[in-house]
Amino acid sequence: MEADKYLKLIQEELQNLPDYVNEYYLGTNHAVTTTYQYLTEIRRFFDWLRASGLVETPTNRELPVTALENLRRNDIMLYIDHLQHTTNAQGRLNSPTSINRSINALRSLYKFLTITADNNNGEPYFDRNVMLKIDSLNDTKTLNYRAHTLAAHMYRGQMKFDFINFIENEYPTKCDKRALPAYKVNKERDIAIIALILGTGVRVSEAANVNLADLNLKQQLLDVTRKGGQRDSVPIAPWAIKYVSAYQEIRSQRYHALKKDTAFFLTRYHQETRRMTANAIEKMVKKYSTAFGHPLTPHKLRHTLASEMYEVTKDQVLVAQQLGQKGTSATDLYTHVDQQQQRQALNEISANAASNSLPETEPKTE
Repeated sequence: MEADKYLKLIQEELQNLPDYVNEYYLGTNHAVTTTYQYLTEIRRFFDWLRASGLVETPTNRELPVTALENLRRNDIMLYIDHLQHTTNAQGRLNSPTSINRSINALRSLYKFLTITADNNNGEPYFDRNVMLKIDSLNDTKTLNYRAHTLAAHMYRGQMKFDFINFIENEYPTKCDKRALPAYKVNKERDIAIIALILGTGVRVSEAANVNLADLNLKQQLLDVTRKGGQRDSVPIAPWAIKYVSAYQEIRSQRYHALKKDTAFFLTRYHQETRRMTANAIEKMVKKYSTAFGHPLTPHKLRHTLASEMYEVTKDQVLVAQQLGQKGTSATDLYTHVDQQQQRQALNEISANAASNSLPETEPKTE
């Protein structure tokens, strides 16, 4: 009975996956529970590929095998980073064990596509196996290690202002000339999006869903719809206001916005005014940050605000409130981003040890 249940679930998954995944299912010999788990992980990976804009297909079923062939190690690492900052059904961050299951599922699929499959005159689909460059997560990595790895991929302090200045003044000299017309149209909007995420810590989906009525720039507040549909109101960092205001001033005229266009961040597509999607924001941030020399995702912009807020307040509850999180478990990481307190403690210990080890001076004799 248990096997029959899983076989039914497997068939449901296969109906929404490409033919080469169906061939993978027939060409591998895993236990039925493992097969089901691997298929759900493959589906989740395909969902992410489409959501992140790396692949543009309407459904997973149309996702071409060439998309998998052309993925780079950095693309897979971005997915792993996404899993590390995604909560599970229990509202907890995915564990290394759970993430390693995803890695193993992709390794199994890539092994089939590059070795086992013989659809092309006895040859596999392609030869390059990017999963050979991906290591499993090590459970022994401490919060300090994870936090400082994360810190290397954030735009903390002056760096965030340097990034905005780069977009505003240097990017036009470095991008392809064919991209200049679109850049000139969207510069204020793109900077406003980045500033708003850096200045509030909202998720990329929350930024995409902001409506004109959600902004109160006088009070420096943003109303957002959180996961699950809950409404929230968060303060905006004062430095970000001028960039959001600059875009607001040109929004209607630049994007031909009418009263019915309630979305704050707009785009023009085939002479139509539309809401800018989360996928488009992901691509936009990747484009500018790659040109800047420090590629990152909007999620890292969110991390930047969280880590800087904790550095100032030392209050995980405040950070959780700003990020729209129900608890503080996800904010533990930010308490380890800055080791200044640890270093101060070590310096104090060293100073005490040095003073205690000084030899006592002999009293002077007349």
